[in-house]
Amino acid sequence: MEKALFGIPNLDVYLVLGILAFFIIIEIIGGYWHRTQRTSSDWIQEMGSYFVLALLIKPGIVLAALFVGNTFLPQFQYAVAGYSFGLALVIYLFADDFLQYWYHRSAHEYPFLWKLHRPHHQAEEMGFFVSYRNAALYYLMMPNIWWIGIFTFLGGAKAVALGLVLKQLIIISSHSTLAYDKILYKYKVLHPLATLWERIFITPAFHHAHHGKSRVDGISDPNGNYGNMFSIWDQMFGTAKFTRQFPTQYGLENDPKEPWTAAYLYPAVAASDPKSEISRGYKKVSTIKPEPSTVSLVKGEKYLWCQCGMSKNQPFCDSSHHGSKFKPMFFVASKTGEVRLCNCKKTKAGPFCDDSHLNAN
Repeated sequence: MEKALFGIPNLDVYLVLGILAFFIIIEIIGGYWHRTQRTSSDWIQEMGSYFVLALLIKPGIVLAALFVGNTFLPQFQYAVAGYSFGLALVIYLFADDFLQYWYHRSAHEYPFLWKLHRPHHQAEEMGFFVSYRNAALYYLMMPNIWWIGIFTFLGGAKAVALGLVLKQLIIISSHSTLAYDKILYKYKVLHPLATLWERIFITPAFHHAHHGKSRVDGISDPNGNYGNMFSIWDQMFGTAKFTRQFPTQYGLENDPKEPWTAAYLYPAVAASDPKSEISRGYKKVSTIKPEPSTVSLVKGEKYLWCQCGMSKNQPFCDSSHHGSKFKPMFFVASKTGEVRLCNCKKTKAGPFCDDSHLNAN
């Protein structure tokens, strides 16, 4: 069976490298690399992660999947080889992105996976190499990388080859400082096209919001916008936020800035800073109290009320919810003055106290 994309050996590899080269050149021309505040640790982690992923992890997983398939399930080899190229491509892409959506979302909702994914959110600047900034174990367990091997085994090698190219184009562009979608938002005549595009594909604005430091800016949503290539899953499962704006701050709040060795090699290597989530023995503790806090709010100011019960800055969020299914509640003060904000997290009038703590056991 001819596995080369369009009959050209390794065309998919050349196209992916071409996409990378294009964004490198555009970012250099745009002056981004002169303005960057990236440290050597950032560069090592991002570029090193890319090359390890491309040269070792992906090929290793694909070979492992092919070995398992050929050894234990040979009757299914080339099961989709008779499908049309278009149908195989659609099956590959949609299954891939569905898997990636739930894996990515789980990495924000479960503590261990969050520790493997949090290096991705430690980047305080966007850029195409941020796409590959995760712990090595995060990639080793990534279901859609295994899907590459599985679908190749099933006879969909050509669809995989083109699918990877299309995915890289969307993923790299959504992380890049080259925000191509800004022009779609700038001119009213292009708004219908912008709406159509963003309701199908991940745009830079949509994904940059996911990397914003805090929801308090009204733009960012680090616990939403999980899509990888398509935005349809976020819309379907209630995690989409479309603002067509870009955060002014990226990264994590209260970031202890671990060395790249701990960030990339966790859990084999842990951070030495006891305040770090990836240090040995680190544990989040409940800060729930059976009484409200009386705080002064300013009319028109934006606030985040903690709902996870682990913030050290009760009743406000300090991002301790990362790695859980909780999200802080965003609200804008309607008037200036003192109010009682809930600390027991049982209120039905959040963020305000409704005296539910009086009935708490």
